[in-house]
Amino acid sequence: MTANPASPAEELRGAGLRVTAARVALLETVRAGDHLGAEAIASGVRERVGHVSTQAVYEALHALTAAGLVRRIEPAGSPARYEVRVGDNHHHVVCRSCGTVADVDCAVGEAPCLTASQNHGFVIEEAEVTYWGLCPACSTARQ
Repeated sequence: MTANPASPAEELRGAGLRVTAARVALLETVRAGDHLGAEAIASGVRERVGHVSTQAVYEALHALTAAGLVRRIEPAGSPARYEVRVGDNHHHVVCRSCGTVADVDCAVGEAPCLTASQNHGFVIEEAEVTYWGLCPACSTARQ
């Protein structure tokens, strides 16, 4: 039997963060979305709890990112996006045409991307690999 995932309130408490309606709504929005930008997250939070300032959303995103509850990614030429898949060193594929983002697991092994050809003395803990191309819809539209 699979354990129930933690509720947003439990996740916030577990990370040592204060539980507020806006933070719960933010986690619910990011869970329900797929690599959402801050504006889309703010809209989702407002749908759930009413008025909340954009600044409050950015502050909550910063706090949740610092606590490891959400991950911030920044594909080149794109605003930051957020996801709840954290701690597994996965990568992303981005459509050059429409900007759609999808998760990509490491190709082989546990995390082969962490073995750099030259580490310059660094202890490498994480790698961000971004694949670029066309999503199925944009690829079909081009043909």
